[in-house]
This record gives sequence, structure tokens and C-alpha cells, in this order.
Amino acid sequence: FYEEIQDGLFTIQSLIKEMMRCVISFKNVFFKEDFSLETMDLYDYRYLFSKEKLLNYDVILLAGGHIPTQNRYFKEIDLKEKIKDFQGIVIGISAGSMNCAHTVYVQPEEPGEALDSNFKRWILGLNLTKQNILPHYQMVKNYYLDGQKLFEEITYPDSINHCFLVLEDGSYLLINNNHETVYGKSYLLHDEKLEILCLENENCKI
Repeated sequence: FYEEIQDGLFTIQSLIKEMMRCVISFKNVFFKEDFSLETMDLYDYRYLFSKEKLLNYDVILLAGGHIPTQNRYFKEIDLKEKIKDFQGIVIGISAGSMNCAHTVYVQPEEPGEALDSNFKRWILGLNLTKQNILPHYQMVKNYYLDGQKLFEEITYPDSINHCFLVLEDGSYLLINNNHETVYGKSYLLHDEKLEILCLENENCKI
């Protein structure tokens, strides 16, 4: 039992260390692009914050992680309600971008999820975009999960009567005044068909 606690503490400490590494990395990116930075604060399950405090920031960055775990956390802190009057810039990365959808598609990623009949693949999100984003395509397109091809055998069937915006790293969706534009190499996956949307260095209205 003591060893399990120690392992648990080690895992949590490692996670916090990784989050701080990400914060430093993002800081360096902002500085590299000549953005001024007065403060950069990290919020996770250890901290409480009010809507008023959130609205004082200029930029909110929603980091990556495990989609349903992050989604539960967003619900616990009532982020959807707190963020709806935010007038600044929201940046979603990986799972953070996926949870921005009105209805989030939870692409299985952990062992057992693809086979679990109780695993929810559709959950409510932050309602910041109409798109269901699938990131990191060039990295995960040949992955296998639970003995199945992640895309052809798991995700493609879920695209029937649905449309997914599939992005390679470096591509992004920009939303401005309710207009959505995709920049960089990207695809649309719908009804089990994957079609190119934009090539590298192109942009497309969606």
C-alpha cells in the first residue's frame, strides 16, 4: 500500500513537473514572436478561480491531455459558463482544441477504450466552435489501438453522418467574428471518406 502511494505521488509530481515545462515552453514561444508578457499563470485541479479573474486575462490557453479527463475538469470548474463572456484570445492545443467543440468527439486513445461499450465517444464541450477537430494526423494516422487501426477501423465508422476536421501539426483553425478559417494541411473526414481540405501554406473557409 505504501509503495502504491509513493508511486501515485511520483506520478502526480512528474505530471506537475511536465506542466511547468510546458508553461516555460509556451513562454519562450511568446517571447520569440515578440509578444509582451506581463504574467502567465497555470491553473489545474489544485487551484480555484472565479469568472472575474478569468476575464482579466488577455489569452487563455487550453493545453493537451486525455480528452474525457480534461472535459470532466472543465465541467467541474464550470469553464463553459466562465468563458462565454471572455473577449480575449482562446488557444486550444490537442485535447484542448477538441474540447472546444459544442459536441466533442472523443477519439479513443487509451488501451481498452475502443472496445469498451460504455466509453462515451460524444460529450458536451465548451461550444466555441462547430468543428470536431482531430489533431496530430501525420503522427497518429497509422496507429493501432486495441488491435484495430485507429482511423480506418475506429474513427472512420464514427464519421458516418458526422464531419471531422483533421489537422496535421502546424495547421490550425482560426475563428474570428464567427467566421472559421483553416490554415495549413488539413482534411475533412465524413461518411468514412477522407478528403483534402487545404494544402500546406493555404487557407480555406469552412
